[in-house]
Amino acid sequence: MHDIRTIRNDPESFDAGLARRGVEPAAAALVALDERRRALQTELQAGQARRNEASKAIGAAKSRRDDPSDLMAEVAALKERLPVIEAEEKALGEELDARLAALPNLPYADVPDGGGEDENVVEHVSGEPTDLPFPAQEHDAIGPALGLDFETGARLSGARFTFLRGSAARLHRALGQFMLDTLAREHGYEEAVPPVLVRDETMFGTGQLPKFAEDSFRTTDGRWLIPTSEVSLTNYVRGQILPEAALPLRFTALTPCFRSEAGAAGRDTRGYIRQHQFEKVEMVSIVTPETSEAEHERMTACAEDILNRLGLPFRRMKLCSGDMGFTAARTYDLEVWLPGQARYREISSCSTCTDFQARRMNARYRPEGEPGAGGAKSSKGATRFVHTLNGSGLAVGRTLVAVLENYQQEDGSVAVPEALQPYLRGLNRLEPAG
Repeated sequence: MHDIRTIRNDPESFDAGLARRGVEPAAAALVALDERRRALQTELQAGQARRNEASKAIGAAKSRRDDPSDLMAEVAALKERLPVIEAEEKALGEELDARLAALPNLPYADVPDGGGEDENVVEHVSGEPTDLPFPAQEHDAIGPALGLDFETGARLSGARFTFLRGSAARLHRALGQFMLDTLAREHGYEEAVPPVLVRDETMFGTGQLPKFAEDSFRTTDGRWLIPTSEVSLTNYVRGQILPEAALPLRFTALTPCFRSEAGAAGRDTRGYIRQHQFEKVEMVSIVTPETSEAEHERMTACAEDILNRLGLPFRRMKLCSGDMGFTAARTYDLEVWLPGQARYREISSCSTCTDFQARRMNARYRPEGEPGAGGAKSSKGATRFVHTLNGSGLAVGRTLVAVLENYQQEDGSVAVPEALQPYLRGLNRLEPAG
């Protein structure tokens, strides 16, 4: 969410940022709405002050035995007028907040301009695309013999659901545990098990509501199934004022995620790439503004480390302004090579959101003061909004797809990456069922 004061101070820059996101200019309308609201606030404050002053004057007039009827009429008129002003000011404030909440974050200056994925920029490539000595198959051809059961999933739940069993289920579990262990033990993320059902205000805080309600599933009691544990983990700091010494906070979680895929009709209808229910290991960081740039690079490197440990070729992409998510100021996508498809596919997305989500959540911290007497630091002073970051570390299902395709053998078996073998009791190969 945007700060109206920043928009007032530099409307041209704000509209220029929106234009890079493909959004029409909005600063003039927002500033005009804010000016009306502020004028009403001024009128309300003046009216309240005059009402109080006149009420006191009535008492003084009565004590002097003067006629207070004119003052009493004025107070009566103010008592009728002030609630009207207050209601109008509240309505304008709600309208302003709603308009601000509907606008995306502004892109950083180094984000390339563009309208879609064709304008994304390759940052670097890690590893050579896997060159198999036989015709590569896609995962939906390899997977069924290993327990990737698309037919049962569709029979139970419909399209975009899969039933995993046997070797595929074991590989899926091993991948999730490996990712969690790597992030928690090697990279300092605190493991968490957050709720997967959340309230409206939680979804609003990370930007899923109100704009993207159709992309998520809602329960009959009004809660939402999380589309990513970014929602639960980031909202950990909602409504809080943290001491600066508590930052950074770094969380990781392996959770089921649920997406309606309302905007993906006709895309990836085959296989295990795009599901309504899937598991993902998420990374979330809560940091100070001064450290968020470095944290973005750190987070992305953590996701890359998992891919490197699995021996999967990938590339880092910097998304263009038109391809970023609603809350992001900059996003790096990691795309893994899939030999069956002979192309790179997204497997992780790491975004810095600046204070955009923090404003929606009212999540702040109190900077430490300068050393005082005896070297003690003061905790007094104005609060600031934290910066939030999130990234996939990684999408478990898509990583399973990448392992199946990159480690496939000509006989239909799949070699197990060395990093996963301890999680499979030393098993180094997954054999197809009879």
